[in-house]
Amino acid sequence: MSDPCVRLQRDGKVATVSLDRPAKLNALTPAMLDELEACARTIDADETVRVVVLGGGPAKAFCVGADIHEWSALNPLDMWRRWVKRGHQVFDQWARLRQPVIVAVNGHAFGGGLELAIAGDIRIAAQTAQFALPEASIATCPGWSGSQRLVQLIGASRAKYLALSGERWSAADALGCGLVHEVVAGEALDARAQALAQAMASKAPVALQLTKLLVNAAAGEGREAALEAMAGALSATTDDAAEGLASFREKRGANFEGR
Repeated sequence: MSDPCVRLQRDGKVATVSLDRPAKLNALTPAMLDELEACARTIDADETVRVVVLGGGPAKAFCVGADIHEWSALNPLDMWRRWVKRGHQVFDQWARLRQPVIVAVNGHAFGGGLELAIAGDIRIAAQTAQFALPEASIATCPGWSGSQRLVQLIGASRAKYLALSGERWSAADALGCGLVHEVVAGEALDARAQALAQAMASKAPVALQLTKLLVNAAAGEGREAALEAMAGALSATTDDAAEGLASFREKRGANFEGR
């Protein structure tokens, strides 16, 4: 088996996930999608993790998108099943993690790399970072929510500009339109992301997670699951819920009182 290209580390209440394919500028492969999914599942199941930092590791780029050599030979059905659909599954899983996700963009975030970055909640960019959706230049389209999630962040007009022109935005451009929240010197990026993560991790974790759930729902991200999760959690705290369980165990009719 080849070495993993996505690495997970924990430091107390903060988990750090790093893309680690520097020779290819973190271009995404099917194996990396699997690794990103595995990391998300591990984090979601870990009650000690309160905040997540996602970064580009030792590469000079955050992620330059999907590895063209991995998908260019696929037939149309496999392109849909093994690539576009799979990427959506993984990125949606990251977008809907219960913990806040801070993305540290250390360099180029192009195509699928930009789409991965916007699956996070907060983005901090190095001054040298650049952002682009270059898919049209190779006769394809954004495939992992670049045409959907990005509109929620920066509006349809700016999203069209990026996707139709293929132009690169600087970190300052991205900051000006709200694509990123902070821009720092490259050497300060990791420290700033970790400091913000630690500060967030000191806050009430359930409140953080519920707030993220509410804001995501307002933006159309997992609205149905959010409503059902909150309704289920609220109903589970009632006296009627306790009575319902007791009546089931005791094989008798329930006496609900609306409390």
